[in-house]
Amino acid sequence: MNKKIVYIALAASVVGMSSCSKKLKEFQSDFFTTNPAPLEVVGQNVPATITGNIPAKFFVKNAKVQVTPVLVYAEGETQSGSVLLQGEKVLDNGQVVNYKQGGVVGIPFNVVYTPEMLESELYLDFSVDQKGKVYALPRVKVADGVLATATLASAETVDPAIANDKFQKVVNEQQTADIMFLVNKADIRKSETGKQEYADFNARLAAANADPKQEIVGVNINSYASPEGELDFNTALAEKREKSTISQVEGQLKKDNITAFGELTSSFTPEDWEGFRELVEKSNIQDKELIISVLSMYSDPVDREREIRNLSVVFDQLAEQILPQLRYSRIEASINVFSRTNEEIAEAYKTDVKQLSVEEILYLATLTDDNAKKMEIYNTACEVYPNDYRCFNNLGLTQFEDGDYQAAAANFNQAARLNPNSKEVAMNLGLISMLNKDWSKANEQLGAAAGVPEANDALGVFYLSQGDLNAAKRAFGGVKTNNAALAQILAKDYNAASNTLNAVANPDATTYYLKAVLAARTNDEGAAKANLRKAIALDNNYAVRAKADKEFAKFDLSNL
Repeated sequence: MNKKIVYIALAASVVGMSSCSKKLKEFQSDFFTTNPAPLEVVGQNVPATITGNIPAKFFVKNAKVQVTPVLVYAEGETQSGSVLLQGEKVLDNGQVVNYKQGGVVGIPFNVVYTPEMLESELYLDFSVDQKGKVYALPRVKVADGVLATATLASAETVDPAIANDKFQKVVNEQQTADIMFLVNKADIRKSETGKQEYADFNARLAAANADPKQEIVGVNINSYASPEGELDFNTALAEKREKSTISQVEGQLKKDNITAFGELTSSFTPEDWEGFRELVEKSNIQDKELIISVLSMYSDPVDREREIRNLSVVFDQLAEQILPQLRYSRIEASINVFSRTNEEIAEAYKTDVKQLSVEEILYLATLTDDNAKKMEIYNTACEVYPNDYRCFNNLGLTQFEDGDYQAAAANFNQAARLNPNSKEVAMNLGLISMLNKDWSKANEQLGAAAGVPEANDALGVFYLSQGDLNAAKRAFGGVKTNNAALAQILAKDYNAASNTLNAVANPDATTYYLKAVLAARTNDEGAAKANLRKAIALDNNYAVRAKADKEFAKFDLSNL
């Protein structure tokens, strides 16, 4: 054999044995890139992808390396799932890295977020196995901290849904009475003025006249003639009925000493074809569809009457059952009933709460911004009206806003027992389910709350908690809340976020903190610091968060 060939073969063999037998060198941080960097919370998790670019002649051929991402923070550390990397001579199911050429590897990372991870560092741990010889290599750092802006959205930040009262300062009531006439007559018979309906009408007006909390707004008279006979005759007849009814009403008002009754108005209808149609439709007349068809075919009153009279058998039924009901005057009074004033309700609440209606008590709670006072009023409402679900729902609302979620849940559940179909209660129970991380139940409950004004904000927060940013933006729609602005910030729609934050009805510490985040992302250091100061003035907890928050990593916050 040629000595030169033997020499080359032996050299190659030595090199091959060397690449297999030597220990793996230490991995370096600059081998790896992490996306995103810094890490970022999405929903309930911190997901990322670590890409390793392993250089040539680094990864020995017989080595297996278990790579474990570890998020390290002051209170401890959390591992993600391990990935196996292997040399080209290893028979296993890992990602193969070629010795001569090196290679690219992917290392997924995903852990459930906890608040202490805000200040953290991401490392990779390496456990090497070379033909049974196991040893560890030093961990390397691949990312700094967690951007936890998404966690500012929480069920705790959503306003629970209130079950509204039906209190009205002024309630308008209508009182009516009909006076019937004989065919072709316009005189008012004693039998008509002696009817209970007519007596009730006059009694109601007298009571309103005597009560300082009631006001007769007006009295109106509409008089009618049935649509048979000549139009001219019916016109004169309906007008006579109007005049005789006016005379009757004016005389009765004078007799009852009622002088303040707004305006007395009147009108007459010569031939009440609309009333005729309605009565026919409601009747049991056998050929009523035929009659209605005739009404539709002929617009001229004379033609209509002629064609209906041609239906001889049917016309007899009409004359007996329908037409007499169209010979009348209807008297209608409009009466305003004034409720207790705010001061009167407050006084009654102190002296004898049981004289108040549930609507008045629920309304009273809306007159204060003091959550403790609201809670007291709603608690009283529950005692006085224990069967009204709104009392318990709204009591739970005040407890939720006070941070007593266990008590709130108990009252929301009681409200649900009293009214299982309440959308407000469904939404509020959805908030409780979100706090308990029962996402499936929360989704069901929030779905049942469709149409509740507060539900958009709640549903948007739900989708943010699931990491579905697009669905969150759709759910928020046009609502102007901190949570809606947060979704826009996360989507990098900074103009929209600015407009939303400026439109928040009652700005709080979170509003200003989000404004600071927005300013930081748009490189406005002055605005970022100014808004941080406002946030911290309202809630000092933001001072601690801001110093750890990667949103402000490029700013010196020591002077805050």
